[in-house]
Amino acid sequence: MKDEQTRTGFYKLIGKSQEMQRLYSIIEKVASSDSTILIMGESGTGKELVAKAIHYLSVRAENPFVPVNCGAIPKELLESELFGHEKGAFTGAICARKGRFELAETGTIFLDEIGELHPSLQVKLLRVLQEREYERVGGVKTVKGDVRILAATNKNLEEATKRGEFREDLYYRLNVIPVKISPLRNRKEDIPILRDHFIKIYSDKRAIEPLQINNDAMEFLMKYNWPGNVRELETLIERFTILTENGVVTVEDLPDRFSLAQPHTPVVSSGGISQLPSEGIDLNSYLDDIETSIILQALERSQGVKSKAAALLGLNRTTFIEKLKKKGIDTAKHGDSQ
Repeated sequence: MKDEQTRTGFYKLIGKSQEMQRLYSIIEKVASSDSTILIMGESGTGKELVAKAIHYLSVRAENPFVPVNCGAIPKELLESELFGHEKGAFTGAICARKGRFELAETGTIFLDEIGELHPSLQVKLLRVLQEREYERVGGVKTVKGDVRILAATNKNLEEATKRGEFREDLYYRLNVIPVKISPLRNRKEDIPILRDHFIKIYSDKRAIEPLQINNDAMEFLMKYNWPGNVRELETLIERFTILTENGVVTVEDLPDRFSLAQPHTPVVSSGGISQLPSEGIDLNSYLDDIETSIILQALERSQGVKSKAAALLGLNRTTFIEKLKKKGIDTAKHGDSQ
């Protein structure tokens, strides 16, 4: 197995940041167990990819992996989807049908958006977790199940239990091993790797030369907050691949929302007096913008000599280089010297 520090991908997960290295390590540790796992992360972070990686690393890898989006199926149909139904159980049930739990027998069932599960089904799922058995809708026969359960949510279920929106006992049954996925804004050093990965996928798909994103446009991408996470980046690259005529993406090709990635209204004047704009700011993004601006100025003043630029900022050279990598700053246009 490759050394953790050199891994830029793990199954279909992409990234070499410390956050992703930790995630890869956790997946390897939990895959060998049969415990229930709760995968937590914002929409678009890749929760199903994590679930698949856990399944395909486990002893159940040769058996079914069955995903269920609990938020996409109407609650009146979800019970039948999960547990199956007998003939005549309800109008339209013209024959018996297996549910997802039966289809996942000896394998893994992935319950995505588990926070959307209706309270009546939360009780039934709790029984499955406790007793490993259930009945089909309209049936009386108890079905024993050998299924590993992985669940995922973009909600804070602990807070939901306090508000009475999610059963506390079910939360603790699901949260045997928590796995958290970091949002893309917290691991921006992965953006260039993800960019290249998606460019290859969509360029190969259309049988065209790989897309190029120029430095100015890339700076916008690095400053952007990515509320849609990796999925948003992927759809953006797909869009570029289709709409960019000359094969080079410039600032003019970016959607309007990326204009907000530029430095915000200054809150600190040259005299050091703070003035918060009336509309407010995103403090983390603002401070990141300031740091990026100062780093670029130091590179310009040092004519791209990294050691001199680092000295101007009171940093050691290795720390400075790590900051360049994390921000995805291309030093070529500044001279790119030692």
